[in-house]
Amino acid sequence: MRSNDAGQTLAALARPDSAPARAAVPAGGGLLSSLRPLAIDVAVPLGTYYLLRDGLGLSLWLALAASSIFPAIRSVAGIMARRQLNVLALLMLAVNVAGIGVSFATGDPRLMIAKDSAISSVIGIAILASVALRRPLMTAGLKPWLTRGAAGRTAAWDRLAARSATFRRLESLFSVIWGVVLLAECAARVIGAVTLPVPTMVWLGTVILLGALAVGVIAGSAAAGPMMAMIEAEAKESGSA
Repeated sequence: MRSNDAGQTLAALARPDSAPARAAVPAGGGLLSSLRPLAIDVAVPLGTYYLLRDGLGLSLWLALAASSIFPAIRSVAGIMARRQLNVLALLMLAVNVAGIGVSFATGDPRLMIAKDSAISSVIGIAILASVALRRPLMTAGLKPWLTRGAAGRTAAWDRLAARSATFRRLESLFSVIWGVVLLAECAARVIGAVTLPVPTMVWLGTVILLGALAVGVIAGSAAAGPMMAMIEAEAKESGSA
């Protein structure tokens, strides 16, 4: 698994006023609604990339360039229409631009291995920057996972995000963990590319990536676990669990 492939791979619901209203909002529909930004801003450009590269046989840089068009349009449209940055679309655009840049690094096999780590670094830096901007990037995936698309749990998330400083710190911590893990993965791959034999790094690079993902999941639970407990307690207290 190459890092540039894996790098492309990493509307709040109001609280119902009555029991009939809760029944009218199916959990599956809520989950689909929560996942829509991921589908539009990540899955569409990713699918375009693989279709053009593997399906139609376009070159790596051309497939990346073409799959960057939609995120670019989404980013500009968000700024023009709502005066708001579309962070997911911008991240995909940044990853594609980095991929185009490093795709021209040829010749030295060690450089060819090390250059793939640039994708992880771009994603890691973007995640940490999103925390500094108080818009944690990993929330796009974390919120649907913890709320399971249920209206009551989603409303509980929104209330906690609005009034609980502890909840917001945990939300930011989850993104910080993933940002640090991806930067560490990048550093490990670069060090390995420079110090270890090339045949070793061919397979070890994938092991490092998978290991980093496992560490991210385990370490991220330190934030996600307490957040889930808070959501469940809030939903239960409001009678919407």
